[in-house]
Order: sequence, then C-alpha cells, then structure tokens
Amino acid sequence: MQLTKNFNLSEFQCKCGCEMPEFVKKNVEELAKDLQVIRDKVGIGFTPNSAYRCPKHNQIIGGVKTSQHLKGKAADINIKGIEPSEVADLVEDLMKTEAITKGGVGRYNSFTHIDIRGTNARWNFTNKK
Repeated sequence: MQLTKNFNLSEFQCKCGCEMPEFVKKNVEELAKDLQVIRDKVGIGFTPNSAYRCPKHNQIIGGVKTSQHLKGKAADINIKGIEPSEVADLVEDLMKTEAITKGGVGRYNSFTHIDIRGTNARWNFTNKK
C-alpha cells in the first residue's frame, strides 16, 4: 500500500513479520507524511531502518516499554551522505517551523530517531569525546 509518493506501508512493518494492527497503520500513515517532507527537503531517498515494532520484537531487541515504535509513531533513519547529527538538526528545524509533527528526536552515532508523539522529547546517545 502506497502511503506517500516515496513510502510504502511495507517499509514500516515489524521486522518479525507479524501483522500490523489497524490503529498502528493510521499512525504509520501520519509518520510517513513527515518522512516524505524530510525526503523532499534533502532530495535523497531513504528507507526506515526500524519503524513499527510489535511488543515481542521490541522486547527482543531491548527497546523501552514506552517506545513510540510500538504505536507506529517512530522511525529510525539513515540518509546516505548526511551525518545523523545533521539529520537530527534538520528534523528539529522542521518541527520548530511546524513543517512536520512535533515529537521526539533521538541522536545516535549511526542513525536518527524521529517520532510523532505530539510533544517535544530530545535525547543524545552519541559517543562524545
């Protein structure tokens, strides 16, 4: 199912292969719209590394029990040629201007977490020297 010009529902499925609940699909549709704004802004295609996670898969990978991934409201992304810190800065700017939904931005060494929880949340798990 095509969600936006460049994103398909299959890209947001849980890695375990389970069926996505209907309430999650609605959240994923909203998340995909925001990811499309990011993709259009950078002009580079990308696929979420991780999006929806069922409770079992979330537990297996060590995800927190309150993860927005469980609701289909989060994605971890890499954009080739752009450092994760730059992606996080861009996402924060887009949230400030309300071009995308207010939510969480997590900074990691190898990816950027984005979610659409509706309130600001920020964390930084990069290795700083």
